Amino acid sequence: MAALQSMYHQKGLKMARLSDKLNDPLVRAAKPADKQVKLSDGRGLHLLIHPNGGKYWRMNYRMGNRQCTLALGTYPEVSLKEARRRCNDYRTQVADGIDPAVVKQSEKNAKADSFEAIAREWHGKQSRRLSDRHAKRVIRDLERDVFPWIGKRPIVELEAPDVLAMLRRIESRGAVETAHRTRAVCGQVFRYSIATGRTDRDPTVDLKGALAPVKHKSMATITDPKEVGGLLRAIASYSGAYVTRCALQLAPLMFVRPGELRNAEWVEFDLDAAEWRIPAEKMKMKVQHIVPLSSQAVVILRDLHALTGRGRFVFPSVRSRDRAMSENTVNATLRRMGFEKSEIVGHGFRAMASTMLHEQGWASDVIERQLAHAERNKIKAAYNHAQHLAERKKMMQHWADYLDGLRTGADVIPIHRERG
Repeated sequence: MAALQSMYHQKGLKMARLSDKLNDPLVRAAKPADKQVKLSDGRGLHLLIHPNGGKYWRMNYRMGNRQCTLALGTYPEVSLKEARRRCNDYRTQVADGIDPAVVKQSEKNAKADSFEAIAREWHGKQSRRLSDRHAKRVIRDLERDVFPWIGKRPIVELEAPDVLAMLRRIESRGAVETAHRTRAVCGQVFRYSIATGRTDRDPTVDLKGALAPVKHKSMATITDPKEVGGLLRAIASYSGAYVTRCALQLAPLMFVRPGELRNAEWVEFDLDAAEWRIPAEKMKMKVQHIVPLSSQAVVILRDLHALTGRGRFVFPSVRSRDRAMSENTVNATLRRMGFEKSEIVGHGFRAMASTMLHEQGWASDVIERQLAHAERNKIKAAYNHAQHLAERKKMMQHWADYLDGLRTGADVIPIHRERG
């Protein structure tokens, strides 16, 4: 202690005694010694200086016959002024017979069991099996629309009206689908909380019918054969980037999702076997998808391979061959070609194929499997990974031949298949 006093005197500072008050220069200049040093501010408040250099605010108080010590934070994160304010607040609790350590622990427990804390815990576990894009969207929606309103509340205290009020804010800006999606996510958080013993019920189940229904918009598409022919001729005569034209030509032939098309990689194709095997991680349903390639699709891909085959992506970005084509390229090109957003979008080629193939009598199971839609019957789905492949190959070639006829303007009479 004498050495510490000498150091303070050399710096022109006064060593604090039990009766003294601390000051900012002294607290700031205080250095560690070989042993822990205690600087008192009075009324039980003191600063502990550890040999490792850490400075810790502590408060001594008595509850009945017990001598207690409470941690108030570390310096400089907690200033002298703030440490005094906390000490005074806790002294008031002691005077009222309330143990501030018990209050502090309750607050800590409430924070750990808040909706936000549990939601982040749930998200951390769920994100392992979600795509990066989906996981980021979930946490973004929670941080934007949920946490500011109910995040700090203990999850056990939340009731249906609390959750509904939060969802109404989303609904009020016209984001009805987002409100429904957020309700579903909150339900998963509540069910996780039930499973881990933090609450005993899911209030979102009481909100069924409380939100405005989602008005599903069908994807803009063209299904009139003559208009489809006009679209195909416009694509064939497109004079812009060759890679973009190939993407537009292949979109109706393969009718995969736009993201699956633009992210296609050459390693996924076997042109000799006329197959494209899309890896499970790229698929919405996380199951590998086989796309049989018509002879017309193979010709387009072989020509394109001469241009982009040395790179990773079938449709590389114009800015970098290390990135896939922009998600806006196909739609922007359709607009430049004169087709309005209300007429056709990139996703609309799927609706086009589905509608017209159904009209031509192809089996729904075959079409749905080619569209890579989820099989709701789980037992049936287990056997459907590569089911109907032979039939799908026939259908894809028929579809390509049919589109060729529409493009050339021939009077195509679709071959209607007998319905089973």
